[in-house]
Amino acid sequence: MAGSNCTPVTAFSLMGLTNDPGAQAALFLLFLLIYIVTILANLGMLTLIVASPRLHTPMYYFLGNLAFVDLCSSTAITPKLLADFLSEKKLVTYTGCVAQVFIFDILRVTEGFLLAMMAYDRYVAICRPLLYLVTMSPKCCFQLVTCSYLLGLTNGVGQTIGMLHLSFCSSSVIDHFFCDISPLISLSTSDTTLNQIMLRTLASLFGVSSGLVVLLSYIAIISTILSIRSAEGKCKAFSTCASHLAVVSIFYGTSIFMYLKASSRDDKRAAVLYTVVTPMLNPLIYSLRNQEVKEALRRLTKMKRSCMLYM
Repeated sequence: MAGSNCTPVTAFSLMGLTNDPGAQAALFLLFLLIYIVTILANLGMLTLIVASPRLHTPMYYFLGNLAFVDLCSSTAITPKLLADFLSEKKLVTYTGCVAQVFIFDILRVTEGFLLAMMAYDRYVAICRPLLYLVTMSPKCCFQLVTCSYLLGLTNGVGQTIGMLHLSFCSSSVIDHFFCDISPLISLSTSDTTLNQIMLRTLASLFGVSSGLVVLLSYIAIISTILSIRSAEGKCKAFSTCASHLAVVSIFYGTSIFMYLKASSRDDKRAAVLYTVVTPMLNPLIYSLRNQEVKEALRRLTKMKRSCMLYM
C-alpha cells in the first residue's frame, strides 16, 4: 500500500505516440482522415441498415450494433489523441482517465461478443437453414445483443472499480496514448496483485468464451461447406460469411498481438490497430465485400434521385 504521505494524482500525462513535431503533424493529418472515414462509414452503415427493409435481418441487426460500438469506441479515443498531437502537454484528468477506461473496457468486450453472436448467426444460416427464422427470431437477436452489452458492462465496471482502488504517487506519466488499464496498473504505487488477477481473469473469461463461440461456429461452418458437392454451392455458402471472417481475423489478430507484444512500442502499435484502424475497416469490409449492402445502397440512391426529380 502507498504511504500516508501520498498525494493523490489529479491528472495524468500521456507520453503519446511520438515527441517528434514533424511526425506529430503527419500523424495528426493521417489520424484525422482515418477518424473522418470511420465516422462517415459507420454512420453510413447504420443509416443504410435502418433505411433498407431488405437489410432488416438478424445478420444486419448485429452489424448495425457493431457499427454503433465502433463509432463509440473510436470517438472515446481518437479525438483526445488528435488534440494531443497539437498540444505540448498531453494531460488527462483523473476523472477523465477513469471514464476512458470504463467506456473502452465496455466497448472492447461488447465488440468481441457481438462478433461471436454474428458467427453463431452464420452457423445457423449455413448449418441449420431450415430452422434459421425460428432460431434467430427478433426476440432471440435482441437477447443476444443485450447479453453482449451486459457482459461488456460487467467488464467495464470490474476494471474501473479495480482502478479506483489504486494509488498513484511516484509518477503520473502514462507510457501510452490513452488511458488503458494495463499501463495504469504498472504505474500504481499500491499493491496491484488483485488488479492483475482481475485483469487476467476477466480478459481470459470474456476473451476465451467469445473466441470459443467463433471457433466452434466456424469449425461447423467449414465442415458443412466442405460437404457441399457443387463448387457453386460452396462458393455461395462461403460468401455469406467471408466479410465476417475478415472482421473476426482483424479483431482477434490484434488481440493476440497484444498478448505477444515484446515492448511498450509494440503495445502502442497494437493499440493503434484496434482503437483507430479497426473501427474504420469493419464497415468498409462489409460494404466492399457484401453484395446485399451494395444492392441496398444502389436502391437507396435510386430512391433519393427519384424523389428529387418529383420535387
